[in-house]
Amino acid sequence: MARARLRTVWALLALALFCFSMVEASSQFNKNFFNGFFNNRKVNNNANGNDNNGNNQNNGNNNNNNGNNRNNNNNGNGNNNGQTSGQGGARIFQATDGSMILDKTVQINGLPIRYRISAPADQFTAQSGVQGGNSAPNSGGNNGINVLLHGDGGQSFFAFPNQGVKGGLMGVAVLSPDKNRKWGGADRNGVTRPDGVAHSQAVNDLIQQELPQMVAFDKSNVFFTGVSGGSLTLSGFFMPAHMGNYPNTGVMLNCGALPPQVNFSPEAAAAMANTRIHFQSTSRELRSLQRDIPRAAMAYEQAAGKAGLNNQQINSLQTLNNAPNGGHCAFDGKGFSSGVQLMANNYQNVMQAGGNGQVNGIGFVSNGVVGNERPQFAN
Repeated sequence: MARARLRTVWALLALALFCFSMVEASSQFNKNFFNGFFNNRKVNNNANGNDNNGNNQNNGNNNNNNGNNRNNNNNGNGNNNGQTSGQGGARIFQATDGSMILDKTVQINGLPIRYRISAPADQFTAQSGVQGGNSAPNSGGNNGINVLLHGDGGQSFFAFPNQGVKGGLMGVAVLSPDKNRKWGGADRNGVTRPDGVAHSQAVNDLIQQELPQMVAFDKSNVFFTGVSGGSLTLSGFFMPAHMGNYPNTGVMLNCGALPPQVNFSPEAAAAMANTRIHFQSTSRELRSLQRDIPRAAMAYEQAAGKAGLNNQQINSLQTLNNAPNGGHCAFDGKGFSSGVQLMANNYQNVMQAGGNGQVNGIGFVSNGVVGNERPQFAN
């Protein structure tokens, strides 16, 4: 009997020890489990945080890439390494030829005018914020400028096809202040430009007042490039009103032109005696422009005649070509952007003294307007 009781006691002790060990194991398991759970959550959170940071970084990189891509598009594939911010929110980056581009917005006559100018660093003023800029404001420089007004929508402003220094002309592009990025604004048919007077005045004031504060340039060597809607504003409003401020220079009117929509100022009328004008179109130009380009050519031919030039002299200054077999602005027969770039690359050949009138892929384009006022279009 005693032995049975002893065995029972030992069995109870063994059971108690077993239960105690199970409780300890369970406690340790729970401790390890919860520690592990929270540690894992911490690790996961850190991992997620890192991933998020990575994603944020990637997004940042993507944003930077998008920014760089935008800049590349804006700069015509310019090099944006070392892009900085200048004064007043201006952006500064490198052009394709190694010169510097200042991208800035200013208020002119109540209009927000965004512009880009490409120049060697030392030609900028200290006020521009360009590193190395040491020219004095309002000082003349060795280079002139080529001012581009883009087509409707602004593509050529962002592509900046005339960036860099070419033929002694520093590239300038100006963005229309219109909400739809149309120079002169536009009515329903897209040809009439109701804000042409105000926009032209703003461009003139930009050249006369703002740009000399930012860069040194020769004010007697200011050329112009129009693209589509920009050509309409130049020929319809700017040239008759303001060309007197830019004698002995020239205007290339790409894929668009209007006869003067305002009266010639006396100074602008006199300037027609020495202003180089080239009308460049294509055989499959827009129908509305097939009418207006010849009308503009005839109007400026007459203006040159009134300025005292004979037909031979007019033909040496005013030329017209629509040989390319392309659509609107597709001077290379391929597309708008590449066509505009082609003419920008050959600007010196067509517009400047000593140029041979040759454009790669087109051939000779400097056909005098007299006798060529009505070009033949395919459609």
